[in-house]
Amino acid sequence: MSELRVIAMDLDGTLTEHRTPLEEENRAVLNRLRVKYRLLMVGAGVCMRIFRQLGEFPIDIIGSYGMQYAEFDSEARRLHICYTETAPVDRESISRKAQALRERFSLTEFDGDGVEFHETGAFTFPVLGTRAPIEKKLAYDPDCAKRKALYPAVKEAFPDYHVMIGGSSSFDAVPARYGKANALRRYMKEQGLSAGQLLYFGDGWQEGGNDRDVYESGIPFIRVDSYRNFGALVQKAGLLP
Repeated sequence: MSELRVIAMDLDGTLTEHRTPLEEENRAVLNRLRVKYRLLMVGAGVCMRIFRQLGEFPIDIIGSYGMQYAEFDSEARRLHICYTETAPVDRESISRKAQALRERFSLTEFDGDGVEFHETGAFTFPVLGTRAPIEKKLAYDPDCAKRKALYPAVKEAFPDYHVMIGGSSSFDAVPARYGKANALRRYMKEQGLSAGQLLYFGDGWQEGGNDRDVYESGIPFIRVDSYRNFGALVQKAGLLP
């Protein structure tokens, strides 16, 4: 850890509950960490949504699995979007495949739209629909068992995409060249970081999880079993006195 310069981390499940504000306890841990290290959030959502969920905590953010990157401007006290990349998307084909999955696995009852398309060209397959209440989403699959069972079929349906179990009741899909591991490799190259200078915290390390590619990449990784244990894991790793 003597060469460590950057601590990168997932958000939902690692620092917070899904789509909920950063609680004071983990905010205090981050404030202590940023005295010694540069902090980097690596998330599924766009950078500004993540920034707002964090209560505008001063942190750099990789958003949309690497399709967007933003740095915190300490003088202006705001987030500066450095780049946003996009990719073409065949909405008709994806919607048709998503509907076939719903019919195959009896997932035809849902609230809102059956697919959420993002401006970047990524998309989300929300099992419960885009307008399902957050309480329903959180209760649907807390141990990911339902989505783990579905994952091979969803992955097979979209071979040109990097498909992950995302959030609390959905699957995220980005063009295959993206994903958290590739985003971190790009970040490390652009920042001139070598192996061992970046450490990652994530809860989605199991098969299908949205941190799985980082876990398998060789980047130093600390597994998080609950966001409430984040501070204890930081202490155990010897990152804070």
